[in-house]
Amino acid sequence: MGMVPQGGLFVPESIPHLSKDFLYSSASYQTVAREVLSRFLTDFTSEELDLCINKAYNSEKFGSDSVTSQIQLENGLSILELWHGPTAAFKDVALQIMPHLLQISKKKINSSSHTSILVATSGDTGKAALEGFKNIDGISIMVFFPHEGVSELQRLQMITTDGNNTAVFAVRGNFDDCQTAVKKIFSDDSIKNSLSQNNIELSSANSINWGRLCPQIVYYVKSYMDLVQSKQIQPGEEINFCVPTGNFGNILAAYYARAMGVPVKKLICASNKNHILPDFFAKGIYDSNRDFYRTNSPSMDILISSNLERFLFEVTCHNAEKIYAWYKALNSSGKFEIDATTRQAIDSVIIGGWVDEDEVLSTIGNVYNRFGYIVDTHTAVGIALCNKLGPFENYTVVASTASPYKFSCDVLSGIDKAKHGDEFECIKQISSISNKPVHPALCALKERPVLHNTVIEIDQMQESILNTLKKNCLSA
Repeated sequence: MGMVPQGGLFVPESIPHLSKDFLYSSASYQTVAREVLSRFLTDFTSEELDLCINKAYNSEKFGSDSVTSQIQLENGLSILELWHGPTAAFKDVALQIMPHLLQISKKKINSSSHTSILVATSGDTGKAALEGFKNIDGISIMVFFPHEGVSELQRLQMITTDGNNTAVFAVRGNFDDCQTAVKKIFSDDSIKNSLSQNNIELSSANSINWGRLCPQIVYYVKSYMDLVQSKQIQPGEEINFCVPTGNFGNILAAYYARAMGVPVKKLICASNKNHILPDFFAKGIYDSNRDFYRTNSPSMDILISSNLERFLFEVTCHNAEKIYAWYKALNSSGKFEIDATTRQAIDSVIIGGWVDEDEVLSTIGNVYNRFGYIVDTHTAVGIALCNKLGPFENYTVVASTASPYKFSCDVLSGIDKAKHGDEFECIKQISSISNKPVHPALCALKERPVLHNTVIEIDQMQESILNTLKKNCLSA
């Protein structure tokens, strides 16, 4: 279902615990995925989970069976590369397995309905979801991204996507507009009833869907295990995870890993100029009535952080009444204020902060000059914040969410301090500077034909969804 029919998000009834013996052991990514997913997806057999895991996490999809890589920059700081999948973004880790989980779920409940996936994206989720779900029988996918609100490479990745079940729309508005419109469609009974009569059901591939969020827990567990095995930390030693985030999904996965027993001291929430989350953690007031900025870390240009709702549910000890009141206030006035007890619970686990665009560029240059390592603009947000808040007593891991090639003009500007406008020329220069091949997802992207070129207004999203389904499903 993606979202709860009455509104709100699905959450686990309880959070299972991983044993210390497992957390301190050596295991493949696939083994860790099996251990974590089996604790939450209890209605899947071990054979079904193995089938999904083996289809998703392999060298064909991620370049190696290790799926992710952890690179130590200096003592006490490493970079967790999450972008080795088919679209060069961390979203691939979840969106390569999610279609297989969905297919098996449909079989388990004997569903013959056509499933239409609706996705609002700030850049990376769209392409990762399209790549995961394209040409999957019984499923189609529609992606909505903010017109002129994503990088040129992100845009090209989406609008050149092939597949017999894909549709992509640029929307005049920002990501929050797209996400709010999709949520309204999910909660509109008249739309759902109309589609149901034609044997069509809606679902989501955003992190509002638990099936998308749950697989992200795996790489935080694996990161800790790898640090123990490489003797960077001692078994049981606490670490920090610094996560660049806008929608709060990726850092929430780290929170669930912590709740499962991974020894995490602090979660560092790194934001850009749209710093609504750090402001909330500092003041206890979530206020979306503010200016929206387009920045050089566009995937984080978000003011409505959907997964914050899940986090608040956990830190209030599942106090649904509080959550309902706060989000009712958010919907009516654009803001809400939490109580002192909740603020104290948040302070025990979260540190928030933000950096501006100049700091992002200077950090890219400094990291390259010091370590010969190149990071994208979002990862640079995380590193820059660690530099600003640190040094930390605990070992710190920064989640690297995208390949530097995806934001090549800004990345190269950070290195050579010049202005650049040709993304593809910058890709060539970065490859030459780093002496590393261009990520396969971006090779020949410029030559691919544009297959989706529709630009719509926000109030046309519902009509576009119904027309697309009518064309592709109802007529069939």
